[in-house]
Amino acid sequence: MEHRTKRVAIVGAGTSGLAACKHLLARGFRPVVFEAGESIGGLWTRTLASTRLQSPHVAYRFSDFPWPDSADWYPRHDQVVDYLAAYARRFGVEERVRFRSKVLAAEYVGAADDTAASGWELWNGNGDAFGDGSGAWRLTVRHEHDDSGITKTYEFDFLILCIGRFSGVPNIPAFPPGGGPDVFRGRVIHSMELSDMDDADAAALVKGKRVVVVGSGKSAFDIAAECAEANGIEQPCTMICRSPRWLLHHTDVWGKVNIGYLYMNRFAELMVRKPGAGSTSNLLATLLAPLGWLISKLTEAYYKKEIPMEEHGMAPEYGLARSFSSCLIGMLPERFYDMVKEGSIVIKKLRGSVTFCDDGLLLDGGVSGERVPAELVILATGFRGDEKVRDMFASRRVREIVAGTPDTTVPLYRECVHPRIPQMAVIGYAESLTNIYACEMMAKWVARLLDGAFRLPGVRRMEESVAEWGRYMRRSGGAEHFRWSCLGAVNIWYNDQLCRDMGCNSRRKKGLLAEWFHPYGAVDYADIL
Repeated sequence: MEHRTKRVAIVGAGTSGLAACKHLLARGFRPVVFEAGESIGGLWTRTLASTRLQSPHVAYRFSDFPWPDSADWYPRHDQVVDYLAAYARRFGVEERVRFRSKVLAAEYVGAADDTAASGWELWNGNGDAFGDGSGAWRLTVRHEHDDSGITKTYEFDFLILCIGRFSGVPNIPAFPPGGGPDVFRGRVIHSMELSDMDDADAAALVKGKRVVVVGSGKSAFDIAAECAEANGIEQPCTMICRSPRWLLHHTDVWGKVNIGYLYMNRFAELMVRKPGAGSTSNLLATLLAPLGWLISKLTEAYYKKEIPMEEHGMAPEYGLARSFSSCLIGMLPERFYDMVKEGSIVIKKLRGSVTFCDDGLLLDGGVSGERVPAELVILATGFRGDEKVRDMFASRRVREIVAGTPDTTVPLYRECVHPRIPQMAVIGYAESLTNIYACEMMAKWVARLLDGAFRLPGVRRMEESVAEWGRYMRRSGGAEHFRWSCLGAVNIWYNDQLCRDMGCNSRRKKGLLAEWFHPYGAVDYADIL
């Protein structure tokens, strides 16, 4: 078909970029993938030495590509990279990737002016994924070769961004005048800088130093554990934490029930007020709310008994169900609380502000608070994913609308398409409990969209859906985390929408009991190509 000769660019060769390329190749397209790094794998090529998957490998996989038998149950980061590289080789993706090629800017050029999209009734003006053929994306790409580089421009008929949100632009907290890193005699780095180092260089950096890690997320725990392994009780690592999260030691509750049976099946989603589900579904969710509360409380009680989080002041202030709906959940590093007990990790709970001084950090203002000496401070404070996306675009209008506002979620229909940005899709920006599973479904949906298998509704209807999902994200994620667009508690419902768009049966299990009570995963959608 003529549209399969269209030029398609994919930015990023991580999990979402690989899936996007694979499914476009399967439909006859010949996409070009620009990857800034030297190899396939995205974030997995730039991690701490001890980093492992957050979920068992059976849950973190592409639907049609199993892990090798030799993989660990929670694979190491190098095993993940090997798995992704094998996937790329198996489906001919690797030969489509241009490594060490960083996209510096993307600009939409065409007959229409930059504000024409404001009057659209249909996406791209006519509802076609490639518009009327008069517009294209012009990419400025920097190709690095050995010690030199060259910058080139290319034009494509469609652009797919697969750059994620957990890399690129570090989130550096604001500090008051006279209380920032400039007054500190030691070294201050962001966790991104540590992850980008070779394992040997990272180990040498922390060895024998008084290290302080600032942060409450999974990366903060991982870094603290690595520092503790390196230095022991002689130079304990101090972890400054404001809002502890649910980090679990394993996924089996009461020793026998996998947590997926409690939170990741269709019955569990009956207890959630899902966006676009209608009044009957919302009423049922309200009626089942006490059951959902009971399940959450019993599960929380189990983990609080098994993990000494309360003893060390690290019990989260929100429930376990909230952690699933906001993607604020992960796995504890091995022996983490053993290292706390032995004294190689010291936890400081932050209630107010943190500022720098010449020899460390001042907690809660430093007057009535505490002074924490340090030689190296590592800020495990996350990333500014929205800024990374905005900075890619040359157009001021696109920069203003592509990532929404601080009061809204990222305005993507089906978490993939901005209703008023032409000929572009985003894959992998929304979060899930196992991101590879969600990314692959998005990739299948986008590939079918480009292949003309279905058409999108009108722009107004798309924007109404975006707003409805935004309201759900705010309810489920809270004011602090709703912009993460977490699909964790409604992933099956989200996939149902994609299946209906693609004309596929959304009920994927065999048998009524399995359909309602067994956890859903990527393998359930393997026959959707």
